[in-house]
Amino acid sequence: MFLLYYNVFINMNELKTNYKLKKEDIKSRLNEFSRFYTEPVSWFFINKKMVFKPVNTTNDERIFEELIFCLLTANTSAIMGLKGVDSVRPVLINGTYEQIRDKLIESGYRFPNKRAEYIIESREKFKIEYDFNFKKLIDGEDPKKVREFFADTVKGLGYKESSHFLRNIGVFGLAILDKHIIRTMHEYGLINEVPKSLNKKRYLEIEQKYIKFADSVGIDMDQLDLLLWSMKNGRILK
Repeated sequence: MFLLYYNVFINMNELKTNYKLKKEDIKSRLNEFSRFYTEPVSWFFINKKMVFKPVNTTNDERIFEELIFCLLTANTSAIMGLKGVDSVRPVLINGTYEQIRDKLIESGYRFPNKRAEYIIESREKFKIEYDFNFKKLIDGEDPKKVREFFADTVKGLGYKESSHFLRNIGVFGLAILDKHIIRTMHEYGLINEVPKSLNKKRYLEIEQKYIKFADSVGIDMDQLDLLLWSMKNGRILK
C-alpha cells in the first residue's frame, strides 16, 4: 500500500512539472480547436509536424474532414489518422469508394477497405438525411447529446472518437478516454483495472472519475487530456 501511494505521489509531481512546461503550448492548441469551428482553417501533416493553415473549403466540408480524421484514428494512431485524412482530402466529398480506398492504401493506412466503406456510408447518410449541414446538428445543442448522436450515427466512431471529434472542433467538456488516458488513470489509482473495452455505461462512469481528477489537480479537463497524451507520446497533437 505504501508503494502504491508513493508511486501516485511521484506521478502527481511529474504531472504538475510537465503542466508547467507545456501549459502555453496546450492552451495554444485548444485555441486552434476553437478557431477551427468558425474560421476557414484546417490541419495538415507536413514534414512530420501538424500545421494549421487556411483552406478554401466550406465549414461543413471541414467539419466532415475532422470527423473522418477521428474515424481514421480509431484502433490506429493520431499520426496514421493525419496521414490518412491528408491522402483522402481531394476525394473525400465526391470520390468513389475505390478512390478513397486507394488513397488510404497510398498513405500506408492500416484498414483501407473498411474505413473507406465507413467514410462513404457516413458521407452519403449526412448528405441525404441532414443536407450535409453539420453546424445545424451541433450549434446550441447539449454536447453530451451531440456526442451520442454522432456515436450512434457514424459506424466505427463510438463514444471515444465522438468526444475526440467534438473536442477538435471546439466543443469542450467531454472526456476522450483513449488507451493512454485509461492507462494513466490506472497508474494514478483512479480505476482498479484497464478495461479491455468500454460500453456506454462504463465509459460514462470513468468519464466522471476523470472529471473529478481534473478538478482535484486544478487543471482544466481538456488541457489535462492533451497533457497526459503528450506525456505518453511526446507530442501535443489533436
